Amino acid sequence: MNLVREQLARTRILAPFDGIIIEGDLSQSLGSPVERGETLFKIAPLDGYRIVLTVDEREIAYIEKGQKGALVLSSLPGKLFPLVVEKITALADAEKGYNAFRVEAALPERDVALRPGMQGIGKIGVGRATILWIWTHEMIDWFRLWLWSWWR
Repeated sequence: MNLVREQLARTRILAPFDGIIIEGDLSQSLGSPVERGETLFKIAPLDGYRIVLTVDEREIAYIEKGQKGALVLSSLPGKLFPLVVEKITALADAEKGYNAFRVEAALPERDVALRPGMQGIGKIGVGRATILWIWTHEMIDWFRLWLWSWWR
């Protein structure tokens, strides 16, 4: 019993960085045994965020590294966060019935109101176009693809 008490006295949980606990609840596992290497908590750092945008495969051709945009979060709808595209994943994922690419962006300015797991809507500036093109380009692209599939 003394050995167990001594081991418990030397036990301490220490994260390698300052952050906030985003997963795990110690109160739910009180009294239960813990295996070595078992994950008790997931911690997210507070000093660096990665913004992950899901972009439809039809629109990915317009996205480039370095483009600027803005992010509005569901929990902070009155605040606009500027963002910069950093990375475009070359592999599409099937998501909600369509293929989507993962685009990673960074926030040039840090804000204390941000927390891991927040969701919202991001928009990336890709250039200017006429209203006619904006309204009709999806239909024209669909028609071109349909025509090509029947032509060949």
